[in-house]
Amino acid sequence: MKNGKTTFALFFGNRGFFPASLIKSAREELPRILKAWGNQTIMMPQAATRYGAVETVDEGAAYARFLIENRGRFGGVILCLPNFGDETGAVAALKGAGVPILIHAYPDELDKLGPALRRDSFCGKFSIMDVFTQYAIPFTVFPPHVAHPADQPFRTNVQSFDRVCRVANGMKNVVVGMIGARTTPFKTVRCDELTLQKHGIAVETIDLSSVIARTKAVDDAAQPFKEKAQQLKTASDWTNVPAQAFENVAKLGVVLDEIVAEYKMDAVAIRCWLELQEQLGISPCAVMGLMTDAGVPAACETDVGSAVSMRLLTLASGQSSACLDWNNNYGREKDKCILFHCSAVAPSLIRGPGRIQDHAILANAVGAGRSFGPNTGRLAPTDFTFGNLLTDSGEIQFYIGEGRITDDPIDESFLGCAGVAQIAAMEAVFLHVGRRGHRHHVNVTPGLHSGPIEEAMTRYLNYKVALPQKRL
Repeated sequence: MKNGKTTFALFFGNRGFFPASLIKSAREELPRILKAWGNQTIMMPQAATRYGAVETVDEGAAYARFLIENRGRFGGVILCLPNFGDETGAVAALKGAGVPILIHAYPDELDKLGPALRRDSFCGKFSIMDVFTQYAIPFTVFPPHVAHPADQPFRTNVQSFDRVCRVANGMKNVVVGMIGARTTPFKTVRCDELTLQKHGIAVETIDLSSVIARTKAVDDAAQPFKEKAQQLKTASDWTNVPAQAFENVAKLGVVLDEIVAEYKMDAVAIRCWLELQEQLGISPCAVMGLMTDAGVPAACETDVGSAVSMRLLTLASGQSSACLDWNNNYGREKDKCILFHCSAVAPSLIRGPGRIQDHAILANAVGAGRSFGPNTGRLAPTDFTFGNLLTDSGEIQFYIGEGRITDDPIDESFLGCAGVAQIAAMEAVFLHVGRRGHRHHVNVTPGLHSGPIEEAMTRYLNYKVALPQKRL
């Protein structure tokens, strides 16, 4: 999931009375520029149609066959207009593309507006968008209306479209594991599995008792245990953690990896208390952080909605995500709050190695020394994108926003992993979260990606999306 760049299928529109040289130069220029930015491309052979472009319905059908033959090799289509282009041929070519489509148009130059060199792509882009809308073919456009591929605005658009493709494609046929049943104290994370399934997200449930039994049966002399133990020791500071607790955490990690592989899970939500503490004497936080850094986001408290949100955010950013609580005000600061969890935060998001401790709160319930596993530390300063989802009346409803984890201090006695978040229009966000019935969890990932995420969710995934920061 934390993958590389998207491979694009390139489409070149044509209108016959424009010069062929415009198509030829675009076919040479565009793949070269995209490759330099890290995006591989595929193109229909030049001999397959006139100039390797699409104008007629027959040429569109040839391009559609080209996409079918290469299904799985590309994650998006860039519809390039070196000249005006033909709408009907483009519809025939791309109505069944099944992936996001970016419509791009070359700019005319003021000294090249004669018949031999003019493009009219500026006008042609409107026509393509018009007819695609008539045919209900989803597509993506970004400002500026026209841009040369060698210019920075186009590069910015490609980077955003890359993220759109990763989200739109990566949220198809998702499998989320619910490890353990939701308990009565977890009403805040209830989620409708049928709504998720309607949107291509399957939930597989695993009984926690079987997980605990399998954990006790793990062979500590076997290679999987040794590898997991080394991963844990490398990721965090285990000083003063009892040997038996460390061993049980590592064994649990082995079992969770096996379950993820068995069910081909893309994310998990775990019942993280109190059975694991009572029967194994551990908390699963450290293992969950490793899973997230390995590309399988792990959410706390059987919060399936957060597990889904974490996957989506990770697809957009290419980095790990975290499930945190909207937890504390930060003094009287109106645009700051403390985000926190116990913590299952991925090591890559923590400032320096975390320190494994006994769970200071759960110790009140199970006794001291029976809940080692929280990876205590502070979130590394970074810009971030945040959001979460709920299911309501058959719809997935998502809110999205952006902020920054600051380097503001938090008292050392504050347990778990935490950071101060600075968020514009923060109270508007809180009003939306509260009035819409969103959970107390919020999911975050590094970088500012709300634009591509909104584009992917609204145009290609059929989610309802709110951006509460824009309301004030």
